[in-house]
Amino acid sequence: PDVMYLSTTDYVQHKHAPGTPEANMFYQMMDGYLSTLHDLGVTVAVTADHGMNAKTDAAGFPAVVYLQDALDGWLGAGQARVILPITDPYVVHHGALGSFATVYLPAPADAPTVGRRLGTLPGVDVVLDHDAACTRFELPPDRMGDLVVISACHVVLGTAAARHDLSGLDAPLRSHGGLSEQQVPLLVNRRTAGLGRGARLRNFDVFDVVLNRVEA
Repeated sequence: PDVMYLSTTDYVQHKHAPGTPEANMFYQMMDGYLSTLHDLGVTVAVTADHGMNAKTDAAGFPAVVYLQDALDGWLGAGQARVILPITDPYVVHHGALGSFATVYLPAPADAPTVGRRLGTLPGVDVVLDHDAACTRFELPPDRMGDLVVISACHVVLGTAAARHDLSGLDAPLRSHGGLSEQQVPLLVNRRTAGLGRGARLRNFDVFDVVLNRVEA
């Protein structure tokens, strides 16, 4: 094939911080694969879908803001609904805890008032209403709730404490989803043309770089 897209999971990054033996072994392995492709004359570009940060307190325990518990206390049990996009079956490495959440409110609730109150919770970084969040982050409007909540760098968001089984976490929690995980690398093993020093690239620009910007 002329173009191949090769993907890894982020299991290692969730479980092992940079510089640990396990992380170093993983990247040494990846370097070997990439070096082989380079030696074969392949144009290789490397990027990521997000960064990763430790999400723990000073004692090493998960630093979590449980939004559903807070909203249940303010609005009544089950009146609001918190959705965490990170939620998947593979909870052993992140406990279904990430730094992004969207909140659906009941009809009587005043979104600006609830948003301001959520913004006062320790560990919450940003609270935006539906339209502002979709505009700022280019989110699909039909999949976002009334509010979007983003936590601080070393904090994650949960629904209710009772819904998150953290017993499988055998290492300090590392996760993603916040503004602090936006910056990612974009590396290519060839000289490029038409990209100024101040060019603002995003991870999906990797295809444009490889197909249109690599010097012959």
